[in-house]
Amino acid sequence: MRGHLPRLVALAGPVYGELLSGVVASVVGAYWVAGLGAPAVAAVTLAGTVENLLLGLVLVVASGTTVRLAHAHGAGDRAGAGRVARAAWRLCALGSLLIAVPGFLLRDRISGAFLDGEAAALATDWFTVAFPAFALFFAQRIADELFKGAGDTRTPLRTALLGNALLLGLDPLLIIGPGPFPALGVTGAALALTASRAVALAVTALLRRRHRSPAPAGGALTEGPLTEGLLTEGLLAEGRAITATGAPFGLDFTARMGVGTVQLGLVAAFGVPAVAGYGVGYRVLLIVTMAFYAVRQAAAIEAARLTGAARRAGVDPAAVVRSLARDTAGLAGALGAGAALLCAAAARPVAALFTDDPAVAGEAVGFLRMAGLYLLPYALVVALGGVYQAAGAGRRPVVAVLLGLTAQLASGAALSGPFGVRGLWAGMTIGALVQLALLLLPLSRRRAGAAGDEPRRSGPEEASEVRLGGRNASA
Repeated sequence: MRGHLPRLVALAGPVYGELLSGVVASVVGAYWVAGLGAPAVAAVTLAGTVENLLLGLVLVVASGTTVRLAHAHGAGDRAGAGRVARAAWRLCALGSLLIAVPGFLLRDRISGAFLDGEAAALATDWFTVAFPAFALFFAQRIADELFKGAGDTRTPLRTALLGNALLLGLDPLLIIGPGPFPALGVTGAALALTASRAVALAVTALLRRRHRSPAPAGGALTEGPLTEGLLTEGLLAEGRAITATGAPFGLDFTARMGVGTVQLGLVAAFGVPAVAGYGVGYRVLLIVTMAFYAVRQAAAIEAARLTGAARRAGVDPAAVVRSLARDTAGLAGALGAGAALLCAAAARPVAALFTDDPAVAGEAVGFLRMAGLYLLPYALVVALGGVYQAAGAGRRPVVAVLLGLTAQLASGAALSGPFGVRGLWAGMTIGALVQLALLLLPLSRRRAGAAGDEPRRSGPEEASEVRLGGRNASA
C-alpha cells in the first residue's frame, strides 16, 4: 500500500468492526423478540424506525464533532480542540432534553399513530424506557466521536464490543426470563439495551478520564474544564460550526432512510415473497455496505486532519485532498467491486441460509445479483462523500444524493411497469450512477478548511481554498 491507504485502512477497520457488532447484536435481539409474537415484533420494528430517524439528528452533532476535532488536531490548535469537545457535550445535553422529554410525554401518541391494539401498547412500553435513556445513546456517540476525531477508532470498537456482548447476554435473560429472571418481554428488551449502553458509556468515560483525547503526532489535546462558561460566545460559535459541519452527514443519512422506506412500499406492490426476498437481500447488503461507510468515516477524519495541517502550515491543501480522494476512491472501488462479485457469485447459497421458501429465495437471489451493478458506484459515492464533506465541500454531495435518490425512485417506478420488481432494482443502480456523475462533475473553487469554519477569514487562512474537481474525476 502507498500514500494514504495505510492510514485509511487503519482507521476504517475498527469502524467496520464496530458497525458489524451492532448489526449482529440487533439481529440476535430480533430473534428473541420474534418468539413473543407478531405484536411484539411490530412494536420493536417501530421503535427501531424511530431511533433511526433520531439517529439522523444525532449524526449532525456527532459527525460535526469528529470533523471539527480532527481539523483542530491537524492544525495543532489545543484551545480549539478543547472548545469543540465542550461545545459537543453541551449540544448533546440540549439535544437529549429536546428529544427525550417530548418523546416521553408523547409516547402514546407516537405508538398510536402507527400501530393499534396490543402492538401499540407494547411500543409504548418500549418508549417508556427508551426515551428517558436517550441521553445514553447520544452521549455514547459523542464520546466515540471524540476518540475518532483524535484518530483513535480502536477504543470505540472495544466499547461497542463490550456493550453489544452485554446486550447479547441480557436479551434472553430479560425478554424470556429463564430461572429466577422475570419475563419482561418487550420492556425487557428495552431495559437490556439501556443497561448495555449505560455500561459501555461508563467504561468510555473511565477511559477518557484516564487518557483524555489520544492526540496524534504534532497535535495536543485537552478538553478543558467542562464547567467553564455554560454558553460563552466561543462555545456558541463552535456549536453553530459543529452543526453546520455535521448537517450534510445527517441529511444524507435521513434522505437515504426515507427513500428506503418508500422503496419498501414500492416493493410491497409485488407481493409478500418480493418483500421477504428484499428483506433477506437487504440484510446481506447491510453487511457489505457497512464497509463503505467505514471508509467514509476514515476518509472524513483524514481529510479534516490534513486540511487542518495545511492550514497550520499556511499552504493550499488542494493537492493533498485530491491525493486522499484518489486513494479513497481506490479503496472504496476495490471494496465495491469485491462486494459486487461476492453478491453475484454467492447469491443462491446466501439466500438459502435465510429461507427455504423457493419463492422468497428466488426474489432474494434476483435482488442480490442485480445489486452487483449498484454496489460499485454506491461505494464510490459513499466514500468520496466523506472527503468532500470534511474538506468543506459538503453541499455538492448532498445535492448529488438528493437528485440521485430522486432519480432512483422515478426510474424504478417507471421500469417496474415493464420489468416488474427487477425494474426497482435497476432504479437503485441508476440512482447511484447519477449520484456519482454529479459528485465528479468539475467544481469551482471549494473551501478545504473543515466545513463549518468561520464564514470569513483573511490573511493566510484564505489559503483554505481547494479545487476538488478536475483531477478528482479521475480518482
